[in-house]
Amino acid sequence: METKEILKKVRKIEIKTRRLSDHIFGGEYHSSFKGRGMTFSEVRQYQFGDDVRAIDWNVTARYNEPYIKVFEEERELTMLLMVDVSGSESFGTATQFKKDTVTEIAATLAFSATQNNDKVGLMLFSDDIELYIPPKKGKSHVLRIIRELIEFKPKSKKTNIAAALKFLSSVTKKKAIVFMLSDFMDEGYEKTLKIAGKKHDLTGIRIYDKHDEEIPNLGMVPMLDAETGTVQLINTGSKKTRTNYKTNAIRLLDYYTNTFKRSGAGTINTRVDESYVKKLLGYFKHKGR
Repeated sequence: METKEILKKVRKIEIKTRRLSDHIFGGEYHSSFKGRGMTFSEVRQYQFGDDVRAIDWNVTARYNEPYIKVFEEERELTMLLMVDVSGSESFGTATQFKKDTVTEIAATLAFSATQNNDKVGLMLFSDDIELYIPPKKGKSHVLRIIRELIEFKPKSKKTNIAAALKFLSSVTKKKAIVFMLSDFMDEGYEKTLKIAGKKHDLTGIRIYDKHDEEIPNLGMVPMLDAETGTVQLINTGSKKTRTNYKTNAIRLLDYYTNTFKRSGAGTINTRVDESYVKKLLGYFKHKGR
């Protein structure tokens, strides 16, 4: 892809996602994710309804009338976007590929964080860590992240979520807001997710296509396994084949849902032909209660 074309795509995504983050997600993001703690701001006179536990007894004694300590949330946070770039992300039968939806969601989240003066970092993973960009602030940094999401070519097409979570725990020492964007066609990551879930505010965003869950009856069809590169002739006219395909999809979905729940992490599910805006907004509102 030529530089001019890449910049055009970056600009298009910036316009769409920045508008969403400015007008929709800014306030919801701020209220959903809390700062590291409270820092002292000032002392003011006690007003009816104030918490008596906040009274500053030294100042109260000095002026012979009640004063309270006012604290402010220590707001600065770090967001890390963990993005699955394995072969299955380049699949889509509806409006666009899964990786295109992943890019838009990641960009929206990044701009929401930037609007709140938070740092944003990016990890691209397959069955290995393909790229790691340490968290930084600023619009130019977010545009770099978007550019990488658009043009990056992974070395591997396979997936290893456990390895990505292990890297997260080793590279991010302080608590962070972590969004993992994937179709979660993998298993065996429960232990590493539990460790990461205790330390970070973690959310899994599952982006999927309707044909990830079931295949239509199309007769004999050559199918490419995007993660192994092998092509097999599949009889989609066989009810048993379609049932096995659906059963496997349900098993992976159940593993993802239950594993994240047991680890104290949040989940969002959005299909490529659905509005991810409604899904994100609903999640933020629920989380901010």
